[in-house]
Amino acid sequence: MSDTESIEPIEPIEFRELRSDEDFEQCLRLQQLTWGRDFRELVPPTVMRISQKVGGVAAGAFGADGRQLGFVWGLSGLRDGRPAHWSHMLAVHPSARGLGVGKGLKYYQRELLLALGVEHMYWTYDPLVARNATLNLMRLGARPVQYVVDMYGAATGSELHSGLGTDRFVVEWDLRATPADGAGAAQRSVETPDGATAINRSGDEVLTTPPAPDDGGDRLWIEVPGDIEALKRTDRARALAYRDSLRSLVPRLLGDGWCFDALCWIDSDRAWYRAIREGVESERGRNP
Repeated sequence: MSDTESIEPIEPIEFRELRSDEDFEQCLRLQQLTWGRDFRELVPPTVMRISQKVGGVAAGAFGADGRQLGFVWGLSGLRDGRPAHWSHMLAVHPSARGLGVGKGLKYYQRELLLALGVEHMYWTYDPLVARNATLNLMRLGARPVQYVVDMYGAATGSELHSGLGTDRFVVEWDLRATPADGAGAAQRSVETPDGATAINRSGDEVLTTPPAPDDGGDRLWIEVPGDIEALKRTDRARALAYRDSLRSLVPRLLGDGWCFDALCWIDSDRAWYRAIREGVESERGRNP
C-alpha cells in the first residue's frame, strides 16, 4: 500500500535506514497522519526493527533539519521459490510531495536489496489512484501481475480505504533493470488512445461489466479518474462504477496475457491505462 507522488527533487534529501528511537517514532506518526489514527494496520517500531535483522527494509527520507519526509517498509522472503521483497508501506509527508521522495525511497530500497541478493520486489497500489500508477509504471517501470479484490479487507479503519473497498494491483519490479531499462528518470510520452479501442471514455457511462476486447487489436485503453478521492466526495456512485468496472475487466485481461505497461494523462481529470497483448513489444524504457 502506498500514498505518494513524485517528481525530481529540488532540495537535498538524505535516504537512510531508520536507526534511532526518534526515527521510528517519526515513522509511526507519519503512518497515523497518512492512514489515520483509527487505522488498524499501523506497523509498530518493534516489528520494523526486527524486520531489519532478517533482510527487511525500514528506511526514511530526511530533510536537512532531520524531519522525516517519507518512509518505506517491507519484508524479505521467498516467492515462487526465489528471494523476493514485499514492500508493504510507503508514505510521503503532505508537505514533501512533489520533491522526488517516493521515487528516491524506492531506489534506495532497491540498492539495499540488491546488496542482499534480492532481485525482485513486489507491492500493491490502488489501480484507481492515478498518481501512484504514474510513479509505479512510468517512473519505476514496475508491472502489474495480479488484481486482488479487497486485498486488505473491506474495512481497515482508514478513511483512505472507506467506501470503495481495497482492491489492489500487485506489481513486480525487476531490480536488475537499470533506470534506462525500466521507465528512466523522466516520465515517458506514450501515444494517446484516440482511435484505439477504449473503455470508459469521459462522457460515456462507466461500464461496470465491460466486455473483453474481441477485435483482434493489440492495444487497449481504460480510462480512470485523475483524482479518485475527489470523485468519491462529489459522485460516489460514479467512483464505485469505476471500481466495479476494473474489478470485472482487469482480472480477465491479465488472465488472457494482457500487460498493463503505461499510464497516459489527458488532463488533470483524466488518465488512461494502456494494456498490450502478450507478445507485443512494450515501449517502456524507450525515450520519447
